[in-house]
Amino acid sequence: MATIKTIYPGGLRTEATHIQSGATIITDAPLDNHGKGEGFSPTDLVCASLGSCMLTIIGISANTHGFNIDGTEMEINKTMGVNPRHIADIAIDFHFPSDYTDKEKRIIEAAAHACPVGHSLNERTKQTITFNYKK
Repeated sequence: MATIKTIYPGGLRTEATHIQSGATIITDAPLDNHGKGEGFSPTDLVCASLGSCMLTIIGISANTHGFNIDGTEMEINKTMGVNPRHIADIAIDFHFPSDYTDKEKRIIEAAAHACPVGHSLNERTKQTITFNYKK
């Protein structure tokens, strides 16, 4: 059975529906690629997926090891490359709400780098990850 059903209604947009939950995501081509930029572009979703995956895996690891990352935020910056057009770099800046022990920091950083989305990207897509801990 399918996980996602996507339709193309026209105008360089797509509507993807998650079959199990019914949640919908609309994408729009970016301004620099013939679109209106009125929603996430497909490449924006790749970047958001990487960050969300990392946070999820970090959250699982934090729960397993008995500490909390609630309130963690991140900022993602996408850099596009050319010939062919591709995601050249995904820069993610994590901002954790607490200062953690050295062991907890190692767990956080190892978990982030264990993300399946990150392992699915090819070597042409640089991943620049910064971990900022509140002092």
